[in-house]
Amino acid sequence: MLDVNRLRLLVELSRRGTLSAVADALSYSKASVSQQLSTLEREVGVPLLRRVGRGVQFTAQGNVLVAQAIGILDRLEQAEVAVAESLTEVTGTVRIAVFQTAAHSLLPPALLALQEQHPSLRVDVAECDPETSLDGVASRDFDLMLAEQYPERTRPINTDLDRVVLTHDAIALARRPGSPPAQNPAAALWSTREEPWVLEPAGTASRAWAEQLCRTAGFEPEVHFEVADLTTHIRLIRAGLAVGLLPELVWAGDAPTVDITGLPGSPRREIFSSARRVSAAAPSIRAVRQALADAAAVILPD
Repeated sequence: MLDVNRLRLLVELSRRGTLSAVADALSYSKASVSQQLSTLEREVGVPLLRRVGRGVQFTAQGNVLVAQAIGILDRLEQAEVAVAESLTEVTGTVRIAVFQTAAHSLLPPALLALQEQHPSLRVDVAECDPETSLDGVASRDFDLMLAEQYPERTRPINTDLDRVVLTHDAIALARRPGSPPAQNPAAALWSTREEPWVLEPAGTASRAWAEQLCRTAGFEPEVHFEVADLTTHIRLIRAGLAVGLLPELVWAGDAPTVDITGLPGSPRREIFSSARRVSAAAPSIRAVRQALADAAAVILPD
């Protein structure tokens, strides 16, 4: 009988492309991944991979087995969901990947509610960027992820994952307390054209969106600070060292400590969760999603 863990390695190789990427994602050594896949080939009795330069390529039989392995892994997960649904208590472990502002604002009240409502449920949390989180859910490293999507920017669609919108939060221009008022949002944004800016690092969705916003307004932001941590953004802005853009969720329902001005068009960021379709009906995942929705409704009431 074929080993399920080796089948998972084969599926991961089909998704990630290289042995090194599989090893890094699953905390194996590259040699161990190669050895396990060689063992799988011996179990099947035919070559599944062929060497191409420094990489590998699937044989026709390898592609057939990948398709079957995906179905096997899905059916095993469906069996786990069916057992969980037969219980009267929500139990098990849900592994969540979250981005920073969701971890700061939504998680604490949601986790407290889950402790009270479902004491036998365990929730493990890891902070990850949304791109890593999406891959992690698809690869079964996580069961659920929270991600952000900026206006007019889309993330890759994975048909194996669902998508549930949790809430929306406004994005605003943030300046030091006591900044002079502007006639309108467009004038406020234009007034920062010669100011030092703090933005998230290049390559992030928020950075690309912020730069495009400024370019549409007619200027290139003078980025003096590239920082992923939004708490640092707040401190730099509050000290008068920079201006920036902050999402409403960063305040976790508290009053802002910097000057906040709306932006042209009143843009809002979408917060959503994704789970594998085969496991989305699990009582544990439904419970976590409900707790997060309840927390969002309190922090960002419509």
